Amino acid sequence: MAVSANRLELLQIADAVAREKSIDKQIVIAAMADAIQKAARSRYGQETNIRADINPTTGEMKLQRLLEVVETPEEYAREISIEDARHRNPDAQVGDFIAEQLPPMDFGRIAAQSAKQVIVQKVREAERDRQYDEYKDRVGEIVNGSVKRVEYGNVIVDLGRGEAIIRRDELIPRENYKYGDRVRAYVYDVRREQRGPQIFLSRTHPQFMAKLFTMEVPEIYDGIIEIKSVARDPGSRAKIAVISRDSSIDPVGACVGMRGSRVQAVVGELQGEKIDIIPWSQDAAAFIVNALQPAEVAKVVLDEDAERIEVVVPDDQLSLAIGRRGQNVRLASQLTGWDIDILTEEEESQRRQKEFVERSNLFMDALNVDEMVGQVLASEGFSSVEEVAYVDSDEIASIDGFDEDTASEIQERAREHLERIETEYDEKRRALGVLDELREIPGMTTAMLVAVGEDDVRSIEDFAGYAVDDLVGWKERKDGETKMFEGVLSPFGVTRADAEQMVVAARLKAGWITEDDLASEEEADVEDQVQDEALGA
Repeated sequence: MAVSANRLELLQIADAVAREKSIDKQIVIAAMADAIQKAARSRYGQETNIRADINPTTGEMKLQRLLEVVETPEEYAREISIEDARHRNPDAQVGDFIAEQLPPMDFGRIAAQSAKQVIVQKVREAERDRQYDEYKDRVGEIVNGSVKRVEYGNVIVDLGRGEAIIRRDELIPRENYKYGDRVRAYVYDVRREQRGPQIFLSRTHPQFMAKLFTMEVPEIYDGIIEIKSVARDPGSRAKIAVISRDSSIDPVGACVGMRGSRVQAVVGELQGEKIDIIPWSQDAAAFIVNALQPAEVAKVVLDEDAERIEVVVPDDQLSLAIGRRGQNVRLASQLTGWDIDILTEEEESQRRQKEFVERSNLFMDALNVDEMVGQVLASEGFSSVEEVAYVDSDEIASIDGFDEDTASEIQERAREHLERIETEYDEKRRALGVLDELREIPGMTTAMLVAVGEDDVRSIEDFAGYAVDDLVGWKERKDGETKMFEGVLSPFGVTRADAEQMVVAARLKAGWITEDDLASEEEADVEDQVQDEALGA
């Protein structure tokens, strides 16, 4: 009867631990078996291969010693000869294991303590695995918890089935929490670390606000309204861009709610953070104008390659467009993904006047003409000597005060100027040691040859080693600001597509790749595109 009671007690303990730690009962029983195995080895010898089995239904425990069947045993505590093994089991083969039943053992104090440590460790590992598996799939969700403690400004949150941390820089400024406070936050990362799974929460993450709107606005939850982008200055101001898939539903009005009830619920959770709800537009210019609200915009000039936009505002709107400490334009830039330069109408006028003077002087120097002719060419929209040299002569002759002879003379001077420049570049190219073979690359000019020569590139092999970013530059976005890095050919206005063609041509000529390689890549790209379209459908 005592044995039955012990078995029942074993299963009850396993049940209680499994419920308390929210882990599988089988894991607890397996941990107990491991602990018994370890304790048995301390009695029978560490070199002994012992297996303990606990029946999860009856609680019955079996303790066995496993002996490996070998031709000639060397370790008698772990091995048995094939002859002896076949006395016990006629079908035994080399490599099999023979199990010997061991008598029940009484655990001493040290063995029991050791077994307890094994069980605690195994259960703790299982609990950590359960926490990680549960929360790794909840990244991107909002969770609720209570404050367990505050350490050096970091808030430790009890989630019920786990513990998470809100680091000081992930808290909204001027927020203070104390033990027992309820807190709602966004799960932005879950990591498996040595000390257990680390669940990182944030109240400053842009997606925290997006998820709050999803909870408050049924149309967003149902997918009728989509949140396209979010930009936040936590605790101060935020902008959110929304679009409706149903033309009968106003996305901004739906997010605001009756008398502002929906947006106010989000504002209250974010400690009074002011929120601008912006209608998203596929037209970049219209979207950026909306994003700069409440400022009025007079004109915009887009540079799509650099993803930069120049916004011209009335003089009295400048401070409103920029915002306090640049907040409005910074948030608009984060929201749209474009770099925004803001000018007043007066500044734009001064800049245009400066550009006009520079172009006029360029034509005066290059073409050896007087100031009036230089100004006329600049006012007619010519921006470079190349345009003057190779445009149809009728366009120049049609300018008031010019005739065909004047047009021919101006174009002749323009071409002579370009030839002089070309000769100077070619001499410089030769001095740098740049080989003629680089001229075979499509789109390569003598000025470009000088630029790559100054970058220590002399041959096709050298040029083939370029990455596209090396040629056209790249940009890195950090803390809401985009930093541009110039490429070797950036001053020449080479597009990324042109740069890719130049690099591919160089690698073909260098023998790094073949036409068959390119054909294979194109086929793979087509297949990927077809699959993407099928998935989208």
